[in-house]
Amino acid sequence: MFERPKSGERAVLVHLNLDPTTGDELLQEFTELAKTAGAEVQATVIGSRRVPEAHFFIGEGKAEEVQAKVLETQADLVLVNHTLSPSQERNLEKFLNCRVLDRTGLILDIFAQRARSFEGKLQVELAQHRHLATRLVRGWTHLERQRGGSIGLRGPGETQLETDRRLIGKRIQQLVKRLQRVREQREQGRRTRVRRAVPTISLVGYTNAGKSTLFNALTGAEMFVADQLFATLDTTLRRLHLDNGPEAVLADTVGFIRELPHDLVAAFRSTLQETEEAALLLHVVDASDPQRDIYIDTVNQVLAEIGAQDIPQLEVFNKIDATGQPPAVENGPDGMPRRVWVSARSGAGLKQLGKVIEERLHSETVHGWLRLAPARSRARAALFQLGAVRGEKLDEDGSYLLQVELPRSDYQRFCHREGLSPSLLTA
Repeated sequence: MFERPKSGERAVLVHLNLDPTTGDELLQEFTELAKTAGAEVQATVIGSRRVPEAHFFIGEGKAEEVQAKVLETQADLVLVNHTLSPSQERNLEKFLNCRVLDRTGLILDIFAQRARSFEGKLQVELAQHRHLATRLVRGWTHLERQRGGSIGLRGPGETQLETDRRLIGKRIQQLVKRLQRVREQREQGRRTRVRRAVPTISLVGYTNAGKSTLFNALTGAEMFVADQLFATLDTTLRRLHLDNGPEAVLADTVGFIRELPHDLVAAFRSTLQETEEAALLLHVVDASDPQRDIYIDTVNQVLAEIGAQDIPQLEVFNKIDATGQPPAVENGPDGMPRRVWVSARSGAGLKQLGKVIEERLHSETVHGWLRLAPARSRARAALFQLGAVRGEKLDEDGSYLLQVELPRSDYQRFCHREGLSPSLLTA
């Protein structure tokens, strides 16, 4: 029976071109992921198929080619740039006689290395357990054997597979509850910021676009910065002092990537809540990357997946020092700034960016009088809970007249939740 090696860093990479239009950028990105995880790439096997093969995913002929490379380089790890089913992963391991890790497992491993905060570690562990739960299905055949039950701990005849499923399921429930408590703490902090009329600005973007460098340049923080994928993982909040605008909070979030595992998106829900409920998104783009348009689409897809697609965006094209592009501000069809060209490293364009942020925050904050019928007491209470009420008086017919001030995104969510028209707000 084949046993999994406990370690392995000498790796052979496997990449299939299932879509001819993607070119070599996916392989290049996967190579960077492997190096980020600490793998020593010994060889790369490339192939093309119209559809994956059921048994090995890569096909028997390509599996034999990988086997030859493993023997030639004495590699103990094969990294496949695709999502494998549990049975495909197990079949390849038996055939190659070495550990096999798919794209999802590799990204999970990187996240496990990079998580530093208590919340980040919980999120990664939750994602790993959810992924492992799927690997137990037809994955490890030795787990299907029955073991003698320990008295009081296991039912008669329960298999090791059933025991592991039960234990993993129990651990997942514990992690979900603990993360829910963290989410509630974050929500309490967010309500305090809303009460004080402090908007949150969230940095989003493809991994290695320079978000952390920009975060440090704008806030004076000293976050870890490196030219590698997922250099920082945990969300960080810092005050952003604007010259003529309101005080704001800037949030640096985890970078996105193509084919980001769904388990990670679900596990990092509480972290990405800062993005979901931000008043403005600074979408950081590596202006020097020829694939930047593809990366912009990828980030927008992830934003849609977490429900943040309608939050106002300001594109920040970073790294202009590598392109020769001068600092500039581009307006959209509505006349509002939609793109700023900067260099976070040299500081070029940062003053212009600050002014644009002030302008956008002012336009994205709603304030005025809202009339609510006497029966809308729940909506009134919700506004007070948000800390959005600046004044209140009663009309002659008993209606509530509330003077409110809050981010436009919060106001739109409030109106949608309470079934109100946003046009009810008057100056």
